[in-house]
Amino acid sequence: MHSIHSSSDGSERSEPVFDADGSPVISQEAVALRDALVDKLACLDPIPGALEQLLWHFGHKQIAEVTGRSKRVLKDDSGRLFVDSRGSGANIAETAAFMQGDKQILIFSDAGGTGRSYHADLNAANRRRRSHYLLEAGWRADNAIQGLGRSHRTNQASAPVFRPVTTNVIGERRFISTIARRLDSLGALTRGQRQTGGNGIFEAKDNLESNYAEHALYELFRQIYQGRFYEVPLGKFEQMTGLSLTSHEGGMKIDLPPLRQFLNRLLALRIDMQNIIFERFELLLSQQIEAAIAAGVYEMGVETLRAERFTVDSQEAVYTHPATDSVTNYLKVQRTQKNNIRTADEMLEFATQYRGKLMINSKSGNAAVSIPTHSIYDSEGGVVPRVLLVRPQKETRIPVKDLESSTWKAVCVDAFIAAWSKEVDALPKFTTDYLHLVTGILLPIWKILPQHNSRVFRLQTSDGQKILGRVVNAHDIQTVREQLGLRNQLLSPEELVKLVLNEKYTQQLPGGVTLRRSLIANEARIELVNAISVAERLLAVGCFTEIINWKKRVFIPVSDKAPAILAAVIEILG
Repeated sequence: MHSIHSSSDGSERSEPVFDADGSPVISQEAVALRDALVDKLACLDPIPGALEQLLWHFGHKQIAEVTGRSKRVLKDDSGRLFVDSRGSGANIAETAAFMQGDKQILIFSDAGGTGRSYHADLNAANRRRRSHYLLEAGWRADNAIQGLGRSHRTNQASAPVFRPVTTNVIGERRFISTIARRLDSLGALTRGQRQTGGNGIFEAKDNLESNYAEHALYELFRQIYQGRFYEVPLGKFEQMTGLSLTSHEGGMKIDLPPLRQFLNRLLALRIDMQNIIFERFELLLSQQIEAAIAAGVYEMGVETLRAERFTVDSQEAVYTHPATDSVTNYLKVQRTQKNNIRTADEMLEFATQYRGKLMINSKSGNAAVSIPTHSIYDSEGGVVPRVLLVRPQKETRIPVKDLESSTWKAVCVDAFIAAWSKEVDALPKFTTDYLHLVTGILLPIWKILPQHNSRVFRLQTSDGQKILGRVVNAHDIQTVREQLGLRNQLLSPEELVKLVLNEKYTQQLPGGVTLRRSLIANEARIELVNAISVAERLLAVGCFTEIINWKKRVFIPVSDKAPAILAAVIEILG
């Protein structure tokens, strides 16, 4: 028993009560209540998992289970539980029972979904239409699709109906919605083909188990440990999840909890706390992917490129394997693609749908639609709200405070329509650029190629040639060309202009002059660095100079005449 004592400041405290012998006084009423509660808990039925609930509800005689379990708890006809031991051939027998129609329900897991088919095969006795429920999908969208592909294959009597199952937990709903959204895009599910993998339709942000997610989790743990996640203090997080972030010596652990354990523990929290933590984790994941894309190191596996036209501009064999005579080729492919230009009316509808604002840059007269986008976190853990500026040919995310201090201003509908239409009418309908690919046998020269990026493209040229190769990024073009023995070949002026403006490419020109992109008053320019000594000759072919911060600088005009001017500049410098 405990007694309540009041201190001098009016606060109350509880202290244990002892008898004259110094033994604690036991409340028999409290003991009786405790024993009754324990007795009641002991009489409660165990909480079964989803698999057991299905087996007990429909009966194991109606369900074929292909999970690889050696033991399971079942119910007999009287409702009593018993342990069922299964042999090594149980999966084969259960699959046969379902496909023969002896059992009408099939349950399979990742372990039971590899190498087997459960579709309404024309050669099977059970040709009834499959109704495929996706339950407990895990955290990898492509793995879930792999399982769905087992019931939708070639030579089937009818296509299945897919029914993803979810609760109202934000993390689970977000993940299942990704799978549902992508189902229509998957060739294996829309055409009944045998390729049941992700087929490139999933990106790293769709899977909650990826390298980017691991980096996002590390950043989340660091914010919690450093006290920068104000809604979730360190002690509270460790108490709620049972995950320790603190080492015995003090400081943050090196061997932090793994990603899957974190995600599973997250589902055990209260819904409101799940939402708070998951939203922060998802924002950090988006931030990681956005940074990878900006750095040009975003890995997407084999990417299928589509355009109006692909043409091989040049092809040269750069390596021949001595044992097999297999050849490695360096290709420059010209890509012509139709510009996706939206009309002013389409942008008005877009702004209405996404709570956007109509904007015009008072300096340039260009139009844009500003819509809310995900925030990022600064070094102190503070939230930095941002907006997405949608322009006719590009999109830019900027902080709200930068937008407010810029020359972008909100305008009325008529002014926006006029400015947007004027800008769109001046844009070309098609854009031509170049891709640099290394194709053929790559393993012997793999170390020559850049190690920080290994994007692989698949395309088909206009004359029907199919090409699969590793792309060379703009920053690495000159280095790779030299290492492959293409030292004397320069990029074309048209290509140089596009690379400099669009991909921040830098090129060393003859005479020690550097060609690069510079931002002057937030406008991209083509600059010739260290070219003052020949400025007069460059002015004669179309360049111009400008004094910025007391220093004269030389630029090539950004226009359709830029390639011709650059060609003349190279001739002068050479």
